[in-house]
Amino acid sequence: MKVVVDTNIVIDVLTDREPFVTHSENVFNMIANNRLQAAITANTITDIAYLLRKHCHDLQIVRNSLANLMELFEVIEVSKERCVKALGLPINDYEDALLAECARKWGAELIITRNLKDFTSSPVPAVSPNEFLEKYNQA
Repeated sequence: MKVVVDTNIVIDVLTDREPFVTHSENVFNMIANNRLQAAITANTITDIAYLLRKHCHDLQIVRNSLANLMELFEVIEVSKERCVKALGLPINDYEDALLAECARKWGAELIITRNLKDFTSSPVPAVSPNEFLEKYNQA
């Protein structure tokens, strides 16, 4: 199964954000164990770098975290074409529209996010980490 993981899920794991970290870590474990093919967008990486730098104030930790993410996830290119197509989606938050368009173009079956309300009109269905685990974590 191909999934795109939203920024909030990655930040949950990297900053040990309670009460969300457990479900998000379980999604990461499925990816690490090759039970999912997962991607993040290129702009998600820059967002994570910015947020981590504010959180931990250590550039080396930020760089190591980003390198680890790029080992775990595929990175979807953010092109002009995808940026333009995202403008036409009926999603109010442009960043979410861009993620949805990138997920569609990549062929993702789901977007995993805690921000479900902003993806109701997404061309790719969105689920929360706990919903995803309940439905797809049969091993």
